[in-house]
Amino acid sequence: MKMDGVSRLLVLTMFFVILFGFQSEKNGVVMAIDEDAKALCSINLAEFLPPPYGGLENMVCQPVWNSFLLRYSQSKDNVITIVLSTIYTSGWVGMGFSPDGMMINSSCMAGWVTPEGHGKIKQYYAEGHIPSKVIPDEGELPLTSVPPLIYLQGATVYLAFQLKYTSRLKTQSMLLAFSSKYPQHHHLTAHEDKTAIKFDFSSGTPFSAIAKPNYFISSTTHGVLGILGWGLFCPFGAIFARYFRYQQIWYYVHISAQFIGFVLGLAGVIVGIQLNNKLQPDIPGHQGIGILILVLSILQVLAFFARPDKDSKYRRYWNLHHSWVGRTALFFGAVNIVLGMHYAGAGPGWKLSYGFVLASTMLACILLEMLSRLRKFDEPTLPSDYPINSI
Repeated sequence: MKMDGVSRLLVLTMFFVILFGFQSEKNGVVMAIDEDAKALCSINLAEFLPPPYGGLENMVCQPVWNSFLLRYSQSKDNVITIVLSTIYTSGWVGMGFSPDGMMINSSCMAGWVTPEGHGKIKQYYAEGHIPSKVIPDEGELPLTSVPPLIYLQGATVYLAFQLKYTSRLKTQSMLLAFSSKYPQHHHLTAHEDKTAIKFDFSSGTPFSAIAKPNYFISSTTHGVLGILGWGLFCPFGAIFARYFRYQQIWYYVHISAQFIGFVLGLAGVIVGIQLNNKLQPDIPGHQGIGILILVLSILQVLAFFARPDKDSKYRRYWNLHHSWVGRTALFFGAVNIVLGMHYAGAGPGWKLSYGFVLASTMLACILLEMLSRLRKFDEPTLPSDYPINSI
């Protein structure tokens, strides 16, 4: 259908109206952010923070991430005074300095305000990703004799500390994180969100976000492969072999599922070895169980090639070996998946997903076992004198 001149004019007008509206909305959002930042930066810290935090000379104020606002002042003798502020309800907030933008080997300042209103602030050193590897009262930040402090003003918390370097601080990799859960005995709980940025303290601008390293992707890959291999395909193959033997294709489904599960699990182990070489985590339980599962799985593969004939007198022992080694591997597979999520500090999405898979598998086993026993109970039994061959 051809458009006349009036229709074309209307379409063109609508296009420009929509485009102008989009740009206006976008500019409005940017202007709103700028205005909010200006309003926050104009707050007089001297009204509630003691010196030197309340009277920063030549203060630089810059939004860095979400509601995090960084104020700092750097003197000629390389003393830098930092005040980090953000919206606060509960839990802890933290700022870390890292040599390479990664959490491991970073030194952080973290603080919180207890429900009773008492402020707590400490330096931490991150030896690993799990909370037990974030060590309180350790770190390499060159703190001055000025005590660090945390102060809650309305709905905003202020984290303040002072550092002295041998030379002027320029570009620095920074970590920002928070959690709504309070620390336990001064040990930080797992963060709910985090980011890593590079900040230029000479110009006062964050100029890039630090991309996640490959081992973050590898840890996700390791978890997905483990859940799919040991937590999904292998249990499915075992369930099909036990409860669906009356199906003609049960053997092929069982072998296929077990083979896929073994390949995925083996790939997960390989990725786990790479992670271990990069991170050197202290998780002997998870590693030891993983090795045990791999050994049991290899025994199952070897047993497949050494399977005796049905009429062999060794077939009974082979069946016992095959079934119990498989059950043991599946049990420890589930245990190791839970341990892995615990050590990795997995979020609720991971826990809910695997919880659903595990609960569905257990429920299916219970229902199928009940149906199997009912089916055996309903099968007619032949009398001992019943003629087997009437011909």
